[in-house]
Amino acid sequence: MFVYHHAQIDNDKILSYVLSFSQLNRSTISDCRSFSVDFMDGVEVDGGDAVQSPLAKWKYEVSRTFRYYLVSSAPYTFRRWLGTLAAATIYVLRVYYGRGFYVISYGVGTYILNLLIGFLSPKEDPELEAPDGASLPPKDNDEVRPFVRRLPEFLFWYATTKAFIVAYLMTFCSIFDVPVFWPILLCYWIFLLVLTMKRQITHMIRYEYDPFRKKKYGNKSD
Repeated sequence: MFVYHHAQIDNDKILSYVLSFSQLNRSTISDCRSFSVDFMDGVEVDGGDAVQSPLAKWKYEVSRTFRYYLVSSAPYTFRRWLGTLAAATIYVLRVYYGRGFYVISYGVGTYILNLLIGFLSPKEDPELEAPDGASLPPKDNDEVRPFVRRLPEFLFWYATTKAFIVAYLMTFCSIFDVPVFWPILLCYWIFLLVLTMKRQITHMIRYEYDPFRKKKYGNKSD
């Protein structure tokens, strides 16, 4: 019988395949595991009768195959981002030669900027952990912990790549080609970029963490 517990078995096989790569660190493995579970939320059903239809079976097979190749690409970080760069280049060329769809470009840029902030930020923000009105503890009593990203690299890559693909498909719909003076959008996006990165760098300096080296960090007194 074609039931959901088959999906769990296949999911475990995929994760065991990924675990065979020695260069894959624990954080990436955890990201892939959580991603696989979240991805199967739309396939899970309570009974077996609902998934015996050809359409549901085809949907399950497609999602399983897609998930297999997606999770299998986790160890190849450089190659994954090369593919994202290729997708971004195709989209930029489409916008450049099409002379339009600037609103879509602004939306993609703002969305990726938001993803970047999550990628550079710790999962547990020290500012949110401090009680209201309470000062930060002295430096000698700081709690030191390993740096864990709020948005893991694998999910950052997946969301960025999907954003460029969706944006590229949207350029084939003339309804999204809204007339706009693009230099204004560009200046406003640059303003958001500078303002957001300035705040992020200030936060990194204040709490002494480096998102690229995964150093341990703790609360820093002013």
